[in-house]
Amino acid sequence: MMFQRWPKRDPNKHYYLVPNEVFNLGLTSHEIAVYNYLLRCEDRRTYQCHPSYRTIGRSVQLSENTVRKYVAGLEEKGLIRTEPSTITTKDGRVRNGSLIYTIRPIQEALELNYQRQFLQAERDMERAQAEKRLVELNQQNKKEESA
Repeated sequence: MMFQRWPKRDPNKHYYLVPNEVFNLGLTSHEIAVYNYLLRCEDRRTYQCHPSYRTIGRSVQLSENTVRKYVAGLEEKGLIRTEPSTITTKDGRVRNGSLIYTIRPIQEALELNYQRQFLQAERDMERAQAEKRLVELNQQNKKEESA
């Protein structure tokens, strides 16, 4: 009889997948950590989860305000969408609940990233052309002044 050192686990139940493309989006290590935690928590059918900033922060060792900043960054980059939720207390008061996070398809985030890169490249080209034209005009003005 052979001793099995590691217990067998159902791969769909105890693991989650992280798309390789996440590393092409220029995320910081903290953004990757927060994104990974949200992927770990998500319901695989609805693509949603609702951990609090405090819970995320404890898991990835960041403060609540820092988590808030990185969640906003992930939302801006198109990886997640957030919506507020409410809870009703026992005495009937309505209070703010945790955000509901929806994990968006990675392809949408990639397309958004490529669009931003393209727009930045266009702006850089326009800036370079304007600088070149400015140098030409300055040289032309110097020639006219010396003549």
